[in-house]
Amino acid sequence: MPDAGSTLLCFDYGLKKIGVAIGNTLTNHARPLTILRPVTKIERFAQIEALLKEWQPDAIVVGLPLTTQGEEQYASLRCRRFANQLHGRYGLSIHLMDERGSSMEAQAILANHDDDDAVAAAVILQRWLDQPRT
Repeated sequence: MPDAGSTLLCFDYGLKKIGVAIGNTLTNHARPLTILRPVTKIERFAQIEALLKEWQPDAIVVGLPLTTQGEEQYASLRCRRFANQLHGRYGLSIHLMDERGSSMEAQAILANHDDDDAVAAAVILQRWLDQPRT
């Protein structure tokens, strides 16, 4: 578990777009950062590496898509693989967080039809920040 004052990046992983949010355990606040639109795996990790160099997070949160019943699905496996790749490449602690309903919540926050991926990532990260820590 990150210490007080730790910076976190959150990824709302998708095959075409990846929403990114940033947060801090000191302020306990998350905010949307950007949306990545990589075409290839090489581009994906180059864009992620640039964010890691710029923000120097202490840990990463990845949204885990579950069914409405809370069960894993095919998309869950892809996100777990993505999380494992992040850990393997960059050695940072990775935390998975249930992302159910985050896109709908993001659309409600935006109140329009703009891309909601970064806002959804902020919703996911805020949920992680709001959970009790042990």
